[in-house]
Amino acid sequence: MTVAIEMGLTTAGAAAAMDLEELLATRLLVQGNSGSGKSHLLRRLLEQSAPWVQQAIIDPEGDFVTLAERFGHLVIEAEDHTERGLQVAGERARLHRVSTVLNLEGLDAENQMRRAAAFLGGLFDVERDHWYPMLVVVDEAQLFAPAVAGEVSDEARKLSLGAMTNLMCRGRKRGLAGIIATQRLAKLAKNVAAEASNFLMGRTFLDIDMARAADLLGMERRQAEAFRDLERGQFMALGPALSRRPLRLNIGPTDTSPRNSTPRLMPMPEAALEDARAVILAAPPPDASRPQRRPAPDLLEQLRAAKAAAPVISAEVVEEPVSAEELAERRERVDRTLRAVLAAPDAGFRAIGVLYQEFVVRCRIEGLGASVPDLGEFRRMLTHARAGLGTEIAEDDAWQEVSLRASILPDDMQGVFMMIARAAKEGWPCPGDAAIARAYGSHSLRRAQRLLGYMEEQGLIVVQLDGGGRRFVTLVELAWATAPGDPHGDDQPAEPIANAASA
Repeated sequence: MTVAIEMGLTTAGAAAAMDLEELLATRLLVQGNSGSGKSHLLRRLLEQSAPWVQQAIIDPEGDFVTLAERFGHLVIEAEDHTERGLQVAGERARLHRVSTVLNLEGLDAENQMRRAAAFLGGLFDVERDHWYPMLVVVDEAQLFAPAVAGEVSDEARKLSLGAMTNLMCRGRKRGLAGIIATQRLAKLAKNVAAEASNFLMGRTFLDIDMARAADLLGMERRQAEAFRDLERGQFMALGPALSRRPLRLNIGPTDTSPRNSTPRLMPMPEAALEDARAVILAAPPPDASRPQRRPAPDLLEQLRAAKAAAPVISAEVVEEPVSAEELAERRERVDRTLRAVLAAPDAGFRAIGVLYQEFVVRCRIEGLGASVPDLGEFRRMLTHARAGLGTEIAEDDAWQEVSLRASILPDDMQGVFMMIARAAKEGWPCPGDAAIARAYGSHSLRRAQRLLGYMEEQGLIVVQLDGGGRRFVTLVELAWATAPGDPHGDDQPAEPIANAASA
């Protein structure tokens, strides 16, 4: 049975149909500058084909999440999941034939590439029995298959480019039909673009993009100027699923709309703002998303205040007297439960809320009941565990000074500081960038370097290099110093998280 989906009308007024079965076998490339109607075209294609075939959309800007309300797509917020979690989600989506939208909005370029690659890998790697037909739409494909290296790491670029190459070159036998859209053909890797047999070319103005579009459509170079004359929503079509000869068509309307509509012109306000200088140039409020640098006197004041408040807090936590033996037994069971949670391979990269949910469930299974720590206490325990600290070390009097100093840092940095502090106390080599990033819950080595720089700015540590380029860190006022360690290696304390979890 042939399934034809209507994309719109030709310039002659006839219906412009796309053969869906042919599209599944031959793939599609869409190109158009910003404002050409490229996203509208993809939305029309997705809406028309939704009843017939499973879909997966790689959505870097969150434009297609509204398909969920009308067509039942599952929206996956990539920011809330690890790479491993997204890979498994891709596999399960194919197993259960669920259409999905992978929303990458809010992530930086490198994390968008990594998470998209993981999800595409999950779609690609399922068993042969589950190779059902599936449209895989990748918007802004030049972000995931760039022609040249950018500011992201080589590892992220290779992962993403490899996933896109698999989709376009090897996906057909696995039932995956790649539909890639880009603003500029010149920025898209040629080996990815070359695998498409169907083309929809929209308005473009740069000579290099017009020349490549004309070549793909089999048009003469002198005809390339026609791409400048296309209106918004107008495309030149060619391919076995569309037309055997270049055909101009107008994309039809859609049932859904993007979440963020294009801003419209609005008249300026009639009344002028009084005292505009005072309003516009007023001092900015504190940036809640980024920790503020504090001068040294504030550091000392906060340490004293935290130290004075510590006994009060401890007194409030204890609700009823218990024997020392019972308290120790409870603590051991809670610690054992935390170690079980952290034993998972991806535990270091999972959100604290997800880890806490699993921790609470395990505590209930252990019969701890009212002894389950709250989220705040769990954060403290997790910070110590990620730093490789046992209960006896964390409660040592000498370590309380370290805990007070760590308290001026954001919660997610405290574990890193304590890990470095323990390495300094024990005289171990300074942890490498990879170990620091892992303790922070990140894959980014640059972020690890920024963390050390921020701690140094706060007056907590001094970072130095020896003659061989090895790094060592000294804790201010405590006179503890790590042994030199290779910053580019994977040096970490002698009792890393995994060992501490199994101790």
